[in-house]
Amino acid sequence: MKADVDTEAVFPEKVQQEKIERVTTGDRIWHEVMSWFWVILAFLFIEGTLVQARVIPSGSMENTVLIGDHLIVSRIGYDAGIPFTNVHVPLWRNPKRQQIIVFRAPLPEQGFPDFIKRTIGLPGETIEIKHGVVFINGNALAEPYRPDPPNPQENRGPYKVPAGDYFMMGDNRENSYDSRYWGFVPRENIIGTPLMIYMSIDAPEDVWEPGHVGERFETYLNAIIHPSEVRWRRLFHIF
Repeated sequence: MKADVDTEAVFPEKVQQEKIERVTTGDRIWHEVMSWFWVILAFLFIEGTLVQARVIPSGSMENTVLIGDHLIVSRIGYDAGIPFTNVHVPLWRNPKRQQIIVFRAPLPEQGFPDFIKRTIGLPGETIEIKHGVVFINGNALAEPYRPDPPNPQENRGPYKVPAGDYFMMGDNRENSYDSRYWGFVPRENIIGTPLMIYMSIDAPEDVWEPGHVGERFETYLNAIIHPSEVRWRRLFHIF
């Protein structure tokens, strides 16, 4: 009867090499997992507190912001939250008059969609529109950014902006769904302000609406094949 063979005694170098390989493989898997963990954590931190990427799906802010403009939006000082959730905390900075702001529209039936508009009325102010001209506390507001002259048929208000709320309007007044129709924006709904246009593609409005993933992919591919679809002069525009 043959005695059992001690593999480690007979082939010590081979056994040691196998142990090293097992330890090395385990270490590699662990390091890979930890690397991805820190990447995801960094993304959540940046997305939740520093900056976000947004694309413009409508013409309500033309000609300041165009359909297909891709923006970097700063959240610094305005809002902090957990991405892909409704958990967020308002911070210390508040919108200034005529500043462009990204916010959650107070439209619960639509799921509080993100809008981009210009801050017109501040807390405590009285807003009135006479023949298309905006008046704040009785004084006409100069608005050189509007693409069209005031509509003489438009008369609204007066509206008293509550404490902690803001009155938002689009630059393209004849094509803007804003505070004139759905009311004031609470401070806690403010997300941030645009910093820069990093890409701008001339494509139909529907392409940039939520859920149109296939059409959007085709648009990006088409922009690569046909560079003339890119509005090159708008790239890296700073707000």
